[in-house]
Amino acid sequence: MTKEDGPVFLLFGKSGWIGGLLTELLTAEGARLELATARLEDRAAIIAEIERVKPTHVLNAAGMTGRPNVDWCETHKVETIRSNLLGCLNLADVCMARDIHMTNYATGCIFHYDDDKFAQGNGVGFKESDKPNFTGSYYSYTKAIVEDLLKEYPNVLTLRVRMPIIQDITYPRNFITKIIKYDKVIDIPNSMTVLPELLPYSIEMAKRKLTGIMNFTNPGAVSHNEILQMYKDYIDPEFKWSNFTVEEQAKVIVAPRSNNLLDTKRIESEFPEILNIHDSLKKFVFAPLAEKKEETLAGVKEMRGR
Repeated sequence: MTKEDGPVFLLFGKSGWIGGLLTELLTAEGARLELATARLEDRAAIIAEIERVKPTHVLNAAGMTGRPNVDWCETHKVETIRSNLLGCLNLADVCMARDIHMTNYATGCIFHYDDDKFAQGNGVGFKESDKPNFTGSYYSYTKAIVEDLLKEYPNVLTLRVRMPIIQDITYPRNFITKIIKYDKVIDIPNSMTVLPELLPYSIEMAKRKLTGIMNFTNPGAVSHNEILQMYKDYIDPEFKWSNFTVEEQAKVIVAPRSNNLLDTKRIESEFPEILNIHDSLKKFVFAPLAEKKEETLAGVKEMRGR
């Protein structure tokens, strides 16, 4: 394969959620794709993989988020450092030495509303250039560090993913699945990423060789209650839930959680057709699910155990 033949993608993180979705997308469009087997901590293995495949584009969807959630990282800090920090830098550095573009699927959970410029509800979002202000979880702490370091690599595009959503609302990593399972949720507006709409954009970004940081969310913010109300309106009119405060939530989780609004001017300038979060949720999640309401409801009830 030669670069003149078109893009050659090498994907790290094939066994992860986003990695699997990217594999499906790239396969469907007939792209030339290789799935990496090297561990990011193993620089020699990364070099061997890249020398073998000779990619034009590397996609990094590998990393440690923890199971069942980011609380895992609080008690597995060395593993989190190796994967989220050292491994990611290894890959970026190897790619830069060979003039290969790298797209890094990162997180926007490195910011939090404050009582000043970025107060909840005032409509001012964190820009790509703003300095992270949330290190409440060890996961976010490592992600903020590596984002800051990756800024120095001219070949890297860092995508800030937030509270990712797909149509399958029984899939455990889906943000909607998580809040449907709970009897009580907080109710805070947040920027979120509707993956069925935005992941294809990320492949196009890689082809355009965009670099720097990109807030990779739909425009606007949506609250927990708004999403659950959509679920009730479209799928289950009998669904009930209640709210609790952030202080009450803190009693049942190990690490604090990030809540924020990200500015989306950059992604809107690249893709003017991008939908706001409410319209995207309706088009890519709830409207299709409503067409198979009984099947969806049965699946959710089985997942919830009630």
